[in-house]
This record gives sequence, structure tokens and C-alpha cells, in this order.
Amino acid sequence: MNLANKLTIARICMVPVFILFMELGGFYNNVLALAVFCAASITDMLDGQIARRNKAVTSLGIFLDPIADKLLVCAAFIYFVNIPILGIAAWMVIIIIGREFIITGLRSIAAVRNVMLPADKSGKFKTVLQMIVIIVTIVILIVREALFEFAGLTLAALRLYDFGSYAALALIMEKMPFWITLAAVILTIYSGINYILKYRKLFSEKWIK
Repeated sequence: MNLANKLTIARICMVPVFILFMELGGFYNNVLALAVFCAASITDMLDGQIARRNKAVTSLGIFLDPIADKLLVCAAFIYFVNIPILGIAAWMVIIIIGREFIITGLRSIAAVRNVMLPADKSGKFKTVLQMIVIIVTIVILIVREALFEFAGLTLAALRLYDFGSYAALALIMEKMPFWITLAAVILTIYSGINYILKYRKLFSEKWIK
């Protein structure tokens, strides 16, 4: 097994570790969860570069890399739904996961017909934005925990301060997770539609035969 594939497998193994730290909660565990997620995101960038540079692109790598990405991103968003203070709605996550199922199904159809479907630019941008959203959301959780654990403050308490900057900070932290996730959902929908239209010939009678 080459280095690129080892990095991909390592990313898959990081998913339960990330969820464990998120489940434990608190300032320090959230910091560790962020560190694990960032490390996993870095391996996502490295494995492909290493495989191409060393001319070691394998069928296993092509199969595992998108699965690792989906596991990491979907696990994070599913967990966020269970944190009411974030305001991330279940329907948002359903759309994100649904898109991945649809595109995975499309790839399966292509594989049966011996056609390789590479990731397009919209798909890559979608993945990058989703990871940025997850990182920003975890940072917000960390700031919330820091305010509570080290200053005894909640966002509700911040809003009571007379200083406009504190109230603005509280508002941003409360609303940002929803809006940045909504942006990710919109790009996810666009990416999925773009992918289906781009490879719609896979559904034609010519391909079926």
C-alpha cells in the first residue's frame, strides 16, 4: 500500500476520534476535535498530490478518497444537528448527505459501464467550503466554551452588555453557523445538479445497452 492510500485510510480512522472529542465536549476537547479535523483535512489535500507526483494513483485510492471525504464531512454535519445552539437544521444536512448518495450512485452506474467520473471544480469547491464551514463552526463552539469556562459568560449575557461590539459578537456567533451552512447547502445543490447534467448521458439508452 502506497503512502497516499495510507493517508486516506488514516483520514477514515480520524472520523471516530473526531466524533469522540466532540461528544466529550468542553473547551479542551473541542480544541482537540478541531485539531483532528484540520489534520484530516490536510491529509485530503496531501494524498492526491502525493499520488499524482509519485505516479501512484491506484483503484483503491480512487475508491477510498471520496468515501473518506464523505465520512468526515457528513459525520461532522450530522453531529452539529444535535447541538441546538448552532441552529443548523436537519434538512440542511439531509440535502448535503442526499447529494453524496446521488453522486455515489451515479459513480456506481459509471463504474458498471467502465467509465471513470473525475471530480469537477464545483465538487472540489463544495468540499472545500463544507470543510471551512465545519472548521468555523467548531471555532465558534470553542469560543462559546471559553467564554463560559473562563469568564462565566454565555451569549445571552453578552447581549446584555452596553457595548455594541459584544452584542454584535453574540449575534454573529449565534447566526453564523446557520448562514454559512446554508451557503454550503446552496453550493452542494449546484454541484450536484452540475454533475448530473454533465454526465446525463449515463442514463441514455445508448449507455444502458
